[in-house]
Amino acid sequence: MPIPPPLPAPPAANDALPWQRRAINRLTTLWPLKACGTAAFMPLFFLGYFGVLHYPLFPATVMPLTAVDAWVPFTPAAFGFYAALWVYVSVPPAFLPDRRQLVGYGLWMAALCLSGLAIFWLWPTAVPRADIDWNAYPGIALVKGIDLAGNACPSLHVATAVFSAVWLGHLLAGIGAPRALAATSWALCAAIIWSTLATRQHVFLDVLGGLAFGLLFAALSLRSLSRPRAAAV
Repeated sequence: MPIPPPLPAPPAANDALPWQRRAINRLTTLWPLKACGTAAFMPLFFLGYFGVLHYPLFPATVMPLTAVDAWVPFTPAAFGFYAALWVYVSVPPAFLPDRRQLVGYGLWMAALCLSGLAIFWLWPTAVPRADIDWNAYPGIALVKGIDLAGNACPSLHVATAVFSAVWLGHLLAGIGAPRALAATSWALCAAIIWSTLATRQHVFLDVLGGLAFGLLFAALSLRSLSRPRAAAV
């Protein structure tokens, strides 16, 4: 009598859950630490950002314009997407499954930001002055007044958006979420990137630098944090 093939192993309890339930489980795991960590990270980043902005090592180099900068029109409505970054970067940490990945993610995001700030300090850059009356656009004028059009290349606005998009795509796939959610995330990331040009906060070369920066740190962080933990001795 032939031996019947072994039955497939039953799915893990978590794998049997619908993706919505898995998402809720992720969001509620370590939520006080996630909320406090994100809330603490942002003011610390801005402390370093404005310190470098106001005390650069050398005079700022004005970044050159390209054909892409002329092609993208100034669009005041893009400011909403520009400001959306600060909500967008808060989403991936909320979906992290455990303390190890949460701490690791925070360290990699910090490494990205600190590397960008080091570049800004050693090679300060600025966007060209635009022939626009900023007083007609209060929201953008506020950012222009605070930012002084400095710390341009690479765009950390773009870099952190791309870093977040890569990680959010990875996390959504991990809970079996519909691909449409990841596509929506990438569409929002693209809108944020476009907004940096459309608000004249950055030029195209800043965006390219930010893209490279974000993709590099996202790849390195995913590779590092996806390694299995060392076995306990």
